[in-house]
Amino acid sequence: MAGHLLRAATGRRTGWWEAPLFAAEQRATLVNVKLKLVKDRVLDGAILRERHLRSAHHLLDLVSTRPGHRISCPELLADKSVHKLFGSADAALAFLRRYCTLFALSRRGGGGVSLTDAALDLRHRELDCLNASEHDLLARLRRLLMLTLPRSLPLHTVDLLRWDLGLPRNYRASVLRRHPDHFALAQPEGDERVWLRLLSWDDRLAVSELEKGAAGRDTTCLPFPVSFTRGFGLRSKCMDWLREWQALPYTNPYADASGLDRRTDVSEKRNVGVFHELLHLTLAKRTERHNVSNMRKLLGMPQKFTKVFERHPGIFYISRVLGIQTVVLREAYGGGGQLLEKHAHPLVAIREEYTTMMRAALPPRRSRESHNSCTELDDESEGGEEIELSE
Repeated sequence: MAGHLLRAATGRRTGWWEAPLFAAEQRATLVNVKLKLVKDRVLDGAILRERHLRSAHHLLDLVSTRPGHRISCPELLADKSVHKLFGSADAALAFLRRYCTLFALSRRGGGGVSLTDAALDLRHRELDCLNASEHDLLARLRRLLMLTLPRSLPLHTVDLLRWDLGLPRNYRASVLRRHPDHFALAQPEGDERVWLRLLSWDDRLAVSELEKGAAGRDTTCLPFPVSFTRGFGLRSKCMDWLREWQALPYTNPYADASGLDRRTDVSEKRNVGVFHELLHLTLAKRTERHNVSNMRKLLGMPQKFTKVFERHPGIFYISRVLGIQTVVLREAYGGGGQLLEKHAHPLVAIREEYTTMMRAALPPRRSRESHNSCTELDDESEGGEEIELSE
């Protein structure tokens, strides 16, 4: 049995009318709690369904930007990003042949790759959607930078989150260049990295999704939506702790939290709030764990800050399918495998169409295998998994 140490809040909190919120008093004790974490086959299945989507979209993007929406095989296979993605030319060619609903290979002129009519039509619709939703994507990027203490991020970190945020591949030359009043690129002295800096703060954007959902109610102690995978067991003392923790003061993730004591549960709730907001900024309300692992200091987080994902399995779900840890915001899926309509961005629907086209390229046997993999996930979820969560 793996042990999990959960903090149980005890003692009196200073009311907001008596002192500033960040001065709230709170003692924290450690309670030894054994948790049985179970896999969520539905959320795992949602990730598995798009396992090759990003790779296919990268190739599609490369081909669609060439004259006549066609690229020679040697040119495509010589692209460094393609080699990094597939490892070899044979693997890339096999991928292109497998998804014949998206790509068409020809022998003319030494061999070339073009898009099918259906794929090209969908690509045009995607570009129209990107243009129509640029204001929204711009706000997502600004809010991401507003979450950080220095109001800036290394471009490498933004690149890691680019797909999740819905930014186009050429966002540096398009979105950033069109909005010099909001962004600037800078390379600090002695730093090899180029940073993306936010130039303009907007109070209208500094309202969290949780606060928006409060609909005029008091936001002093907002609770987070919580749900658990079927089969997840939470003992009474865990439930008691969860109720007390949910009743603690809520800190706006865009606010200066430097006055918070990192050892308290109020600080822990702020950390959860930051990631709750960050995941809301993504289109699919999920991202790979390593995408945020280097943001500790930038977000004002304590050591081992990503442990909040395991400590709060009712808010976040960590999928481990495909050998990658993906953090999912549970509330956005409502217990199902599709985003709830209120969270769905138009680009999500476009990506779902790409996924449907890719699945149509697979023979029936492959489709059955895909279904069986989800069934296997279901069988694994029944037994659950003991995971060591203590720091």
